[in-house]
Amino acid sequence: MNFTRTLFPLSMLLLSGCVVGPDYQKPETALPAKFSESKSASADNVTLNPWWESFRDKRLNDLVHQGMSENLTVLQALERIDAAEATVVIANAGALPSLGLGAEANASGQDGSYLRRVSNGASDHSKSRFINAGLSASWILDFFGQYRRQSEAANASLDAAYNDVNVARLAYLSDLTSSYINARYFQEALALSRKNLGSRRESLKLTNEIREAGAASNLDVLQAEGLVNQTLADLPALETGFHQAANHIATLLGVPATTVTSSLIKGSSQPMPRYATRTGVPADLIRNRPDIRAAERRLQAATARIGVAEADLYPSIELGGSIGAARNFNTKVGSLSSWSFGPTLSLPIFNGGALKAQVKIARSEAEQQYLTWKSTVLNAVEEVENAQTALIRDGQTVAALRKVVSTSEQTLSLARESYRGGASTILDVLDAERNVATARLSLAAAIRQLGRDYVALNVAIGGGSEIGAPTVVATK
Repeated sequence: MNFTRTLFPLSMLLLSGCVVGPDYQKPETALPAKFSESKSASADNVTLNPWWESFRDKRLNDLVHQGMSENLTVLQALERIDAAEATVVIANAGALPSLGLGAEANASGQDGSYLRRVSNGASDHSKSRFINAGLSASWILDFFGQYRRQSEAANASLDAAYNDVNVARLAYLSDLTSSYINARYFQEALALSRKNLGSRRESLKLTNEIREAGAASNLDVLQAEGLVNQTLADLPALETGFHQAANHIATLLGVPATTVTSSLIKGSSQPMPRYATRTGVPADLIRNRPDIRAAERRLQAATARIGVAEADLYPSIELGGSIGAARNFNTKVGSLSSWSFGPTLSLPIFNGGALKAQVKIARSEAEQQYLTWKSTVLNAVEEVENAQTALIRDGQTVAALRKVVSTSEQTLSLARESYRGGASTILDVLDAERNVATARLSLAAAIRQLGRDYVALNVAIGGGSEIGAPTVVATK
């Protein structure tokens, strides 16, 4: 009866669900109503938007989908999900009863024999055989929510691990598409340089013909030869740039470099984005950016750990019991030899302030996680602003350079006609060729930068981060 009177109020306290530590509240921070160069309209969920398809490059699309399941960084992040799931199991197991079983068998004697019969057939009692078995159980009563807070922290960390996969996926998309854009740029620059080489060789031939007619000097020929040789000297660096970009793509895909290089060597036009990107408003980033979501889940985990630390300041009660049984094979008698059951109280009285210090550490770590989350949000806003500004301006640069190339090519054609007629010098032709070569390569570089800006903007808003992502386990 006394035991029942003691256990009943303890059960009521357990059922009351007392949980120490602060309850988690989603963080907030002041954000502008819109980005500086876009409308104040919220965007749809962009995490499933395959923005790279706007380049309309089949080879790029194939590479992106191939790497979704092959990129080593993404695979490492997926493995960390398995570890986080195991941590959740461990955290939940702490609040459950534990049960253990042990057994012991023993045989002993004095003459080294295992069993000997005497003349009347009875066992020799100088030999003995017996077995002991015991069953033990224990259950820590979670009066102050220590294990519930541990479970909350573990589940939040699991959510963060899922979001880390999407962070790795975004980094992969950014790196792969940018490397592909670089590879195509170097191929375009090589093609333009070879085209310039043909033009300069034509000028050199024209200069030789005019010198033979007595209207040009050896100096004119040497200057024309110098431009030809300079163009030849530029080709190896461009070839190196292409191979390095192709090799990096192979690394991102986790395949040998030769398999990628051979498929890219044929060449293709430079990728150009065909569609505009809706950036939405800064508040959309909190929903769409996986790094922000991961930081927010780590903040929840750190907040829950405050409760874990505070629970150590309070008493803990463990219900435990055991049952032991023995069997003697000599006497053929078995019995229940022992049993016990009862609560064990553990009360922290003096620990030199270590437990309170642990609470202080937990609160500090939670505050650090909040500052990390806030910094992540502000950095995300800055990345979108920078990428959007660059995309708009570089688009204007590409449009202007296209006109420069057209004008320079017309100027070169007129300069050659004038040189043939003797109305201008070879220097006019060479200057016109330099301008054409510079304008063409500048345009190719601007197109590359425009493509990289488009990639940076879509990555900055979290575009495509959940394509192919694993299903998130619902948290408790």
